[in-house]
Amino acid sequence: MIVVTGATGNVGRLLVEALAAAGEDVTAVSRRPGAAPLPEGVRHRSADLALPEGPKAAFAGADAVFLLVAGVGDELRPREIVAAAVAAGVRRIVLQSSQLLGTRPDSVSHRPLREFEAAVRESGLEWTVLRPSGFASNAFLWADAVRTARTVAAPFADVALPVVDPADIAEVAAAALREDGHAGRTYVLTGPAPVTPREQVAALARAVDAPVRFVGQTRDEAREQLVRFLPEAAVEGMLTVLGEPYAEEQRVSPDVERVLGRPGRPFSAWAERNAFAFA
Repeated sequence: MIVVTGATGNVGRLLVEALAAAGEDVTAVSRRPGAAPLPEGVRHRSADLALPEGPKAAFAGADAVFLLVAGVGDELRPREIVAAAVAAGVRRIVLQSSQLLGTRPDSVSHRPLREFEAAVRESGLEWTVLRPSGFASNAFLWADAVRTARTVAAPFADVALPVVDPADIAEVAAAALREDGHAGRTYVLTGPAPVTPREQVAALARAVDAPVRFVGQTRDEAREQLVRFLPEAAVEGMLTVLGEPYAEEQRVSPDVERVLGRPGRPFSAWAERNAFAFA
């Protein structure tokens, strides 16, 4: 049985669908039931990994676990959570981490993920670590502005990064959970080409078949907007990567194609698939 934590999120939801379509026995774990419909045959389990009994409840009966850390994860106890997986008899664990663990290992906001990676690697389980780049789905932050004003305001208009489609993360995770040959691997997951915010907005305009105006923001304007719903440390880290990326963060990784046998999906494909949210 495969347990998927964070099962209602951008990656978890797609992973549950992929595993169910492959005929796997899947348990979708989230803090609240009913947050999203589940495929037929998938059971739901309510569990909060931040609570003392949450990990035990989440992992009971699991052979494999997809472990996703919501937010910055600073309320979690990584070693206790991984120890609970070991105690439950889990033999394989796939952790969704971040590319920044490799490129910016001293990032304050990613301290919990560093601890999770260490705990997973030292667990004695078959482990795989996924380090995705920025998500294409971060563009959902623009959805309301596109729907209501056909406008997107964003900083760093012409700085390109190879954002990754959550569907590709989910497919790589499904492979690592279901197949042998991925144990002890760390995969960096990116899209197939760097894309700028201006180019992303143009792709959204094509997807909704309507003009969408791009408005450049200063870093301070973007910070003021983002701190309304993200921790300040996370916002600072995000803006630094978006505005001053290292060469490695702009480089396309071969790992999606290495695992799936095809290149990652471009941002334009994500935009077309999710045009309903912006229309």
